[in-house]
This record gives sequence, C-alpha cells and structure tokens, in this order.
Amino acid sequence: MMKRDYKYTLDSEYIKRYLGELTPMQESRLLQLRKWIADLQKGKVPSDTTLLRFLRARDFNVEKAREMLSQSLLWRKKHQVDKILSEYETPDVVKQYFPGGWHHHDKDGRPLYVLRLGQMDVKGLLKSIGEDGLLKLTLHVCEEGLKLLEEATRASEHAIQSWCLLVDLDGLNMRHLWRPGVRALLRIIQIVEANYPETMGRVLIVRAPRVFPILWTIVSTFIDDNTRSKFLFYGGKDYLQPGGLLDYIPKDLIPDFLGGPCKSFVHEGGLVPKSLYVSGTFTERDGDPLSEDSIYRSVSLGKGQVHEVIVVNRDPQSVLTWDFDVLRHDIAFTVYRSEHELRHAPADATALCVGGSEEQKSVLEQKGWREGEHFHRVEPTLVCHDGESIQGSHVMVECGSFVLQWRCELLDSAHRAAQLMYFHETLTSHHYKGSMSSLQSGTSGFSCLSGKSMASSCPSR
Repeated sequence: MMKRDYKYTLDSEYIKRYLGELTPMQESRLLQLRKWIADLQKGKVPSDTTLLRFLRARDFNVEKAREMLSQSLLWRKKHQVDKILSEYETPDVVKQYFPGGWHHHDKDGRPLYVLRLGQMDVKGLLKSIGEDGLLKLTLHVCEEGLKLLEEATRASEHAIQSWCLLVDLDGLNMRHLWRPGVRALLRIIQIVEANYPETMGRVLIVRAPRVFPILWTIVSTFIDDNTRSKFLFYGGKDYLQPGGLLDYIPKDLIPDFLGGPCKSFVHEGGLVPKSLYVSGTFTERDGDPLSEDSIYRSVSLGKGQVHEVIVVNRDPQSVLTWDFDVLRHDIAFTVYRSEHELRHAPADATALCVGGSEEQKSVLEQKGWREGEHFHRVEPTLVCHDGESIQGSHVMVECGSFVLQWRCELLDSAHRAAQLMYFHETLTSHHYKGSMSSLQSGTSGFSCLSGKSMASSCPSR
C-alpha cells in the first residue's frame, strides 16, 4: 500500500485505486477519523484501508469507529500483534493436523482461505497447543490475510478489501460440539470480530451435515449481523449445482477434495495423537455455560409421563433444531407435525409436561386425533439412553404445528424419575442463503458431549 502523509485531503485517483468507491460523506468521515487518530497516536497512524474497515463496521459513525479502533490499537500493542508475522513459529502439531490454509483467490480477486472444519480435531488441538495457541494461530492467519489484501490490491490494480472463506464441513459430527471447544471458538470469534472487522467478504459453507444447525445456533449470535449476511450454505452436493461454488470461485481453482481440478495443499487434518497432548495446556473450566445457561431447561419424568414442546411454524424452509442430554434412564424422543395450530395451556407458553404417576396421553392424543390422519410423525422415534447427548434438526418445509415429544417408558425398581435437559430453537429461513435442501435430522449416539462417553465411542474418520 502506498505511503501517505497526514494532510487531510484525498485525491480521486488514490481513492479509486486503493479505497474503492466512496461517497462524499464517507470520504469526509474518513478524513475526520484519520485526524482524530493522528492527534491521539502522535505517531504511526493506521492505513486508510484500516480506518475504512472500522468505519464500515460502525456504519460510518466516526465516534463509534474511533472508540472501536482505539480499543483495537491498545489490544494490538498489549499483545504485540504487529510482531506476529515475523515472530510466530507454527507448532509441529499445527503443521501436521490443522486443516486450513490459503488457496489462490475467488472470482473477485479476494484471497481465498480454505478450512476443512469437519476434519479438524478441536479437542486434540486444544489439548496440544491450548486456547491461546489456537488464538495465536488464528491471529497469524488474519495478519497474513491483511498482507495478502495489500498484495492483491497491487496485483489487480483496484481495491481488494476483504478475503473469502471456504469452509468444508464434511465429517462434522458431535465431536466438534465438545463444549469446552465451542467455548474456546466463541472467544476467538469475539476477538477477531473486534479487531479485524469487515475483512470477510464472503463465507462459503459446503457439505453442511445434519448436525450443523446446532453449531450455527450457538456460534451465529457472536457474529456481526453484517458478516452473517455474507454466509452462503450448501448441504450435500448442492455446491456443485448452479448457484454453487462455480459462481464464486474460478473453475480451475476448485480444490480437488471438492471435486475440482486444483490440487490443494491444505492438510487433511485427522485425530491428534494423545502422545502430542501437553499436560496443563488446556484445562476444562469448572461449570459448563452451554448447559448451565438458562437457555437449557431441566425436566423430570415419571413412568409414562410426557414432556412436549409445541412449535408453530409460519415460515416454510425454516429449521427446527434441538439439543438434549438424557441424565437418567431411557427416554423416547419423537417429532410430529399437524396442519392444525396447537397451543399450550396459558400457564406455560413454551412446553407441556403431562403430570401424574400413571401413563398419560400427549396433547395430540388428548384431542382424540389419530396418527396418519390428523398428525404425522416427521422424525422416527428414537430411544435415547442414560448419558446420551442428542442433537438434531428438521427442515420445516411446510407450515403447521410441530411437536417435540419426550416420553419416559420404563423406570428401574427404585422408581427414580428420569431426567432430561434440553434446548430448542427455530432458525428462520432468511438465516440461510444458498441451498440447505439436504439438511435432515441427526443424532449422536454416545457422543463426546456426554461426560459418560468414552473415547472409543466417539465417531472416527
């Protein structure tokens, strides 16, 4: 990027060449922010492209942009981020098992980063390099990205202000929802959002599996609305169809592992051997905010008791997601749909637990309705055992009432109540751009989320 003095003017050729199109108002506010930062810093001032990123992140509100940028500059100084490119040494375990790397460019000339998230052993990496190690790796990637943006701008002779991220979710399963790992991911996302705003031009999510909506439900709330609007999702092999990757990435640069002709040097990932774990590198903190948080509800069920959640859907193609842990005994889980609108009793607008010690009827049976005539089973009954953690989703193609039903069939001789902890959410159709037509429900079996799970029961590649 060409060096500039701190005279508070911008020429049109410089704007067009390095900054892209700016309105007179945007140009004025860029000059205002540059002057404020120059007065504060009394020295090195970030580039105009950096100032613009923070202005865009705050809708060109100069005061808010200055506050955000000032905090970021302090953060960079405190953690010596400016030295990462020259001083960061990639750990061997990252070289061998981290499935991410830069891969040419997209059709708009943006640097393209490929992450094979479905092949990433989050737990193994955290146990090997720790949360701070994973954060440093992420920051190194971001700093590389900023450098590549400058190089791309010089090479293309027009402003390249953001990069493109291609995320392959093939292989994503319950192991990736290991809660301490999700917590670490959320912290990293927050740091990146605060210090590298408006660097993500487009995010292409391919081969999204059945469990993906659960992870997206958790993660998306930590992603800026503007960034979230740049996500495109593809389930199954939809990414090869019209409207897929070929609209955004040159055909000759589609990676080979996605059926393209371009050889990718991004590592395939795989499970990190326990021999590479470093004692004390990553310690699971006390408590579990993803389960103890109020979004999860606990329920006790006696023999024959039913707990039901009614979701009235008026948004075709929205996605109903659920996440629950069976804490004691076996519980049968089923999802039903009726064309008729159902409602819970006024006392509880979210769920119904049919009480009593004897077998009880569900809200559907209480109406005298018959399955196959008045309502239909849209997800087969699944018997979930003590200690299991279940995640799933259902694309609500049609409007109607959907019923999530948990039923306790059997108890042991001690007659202790079965226990359940659950969370559900509906993701509206506008959350997904692209095609998610192949998305269906999924379950984990004995997953790595469960405290009682053994390593041998986690899905392997």
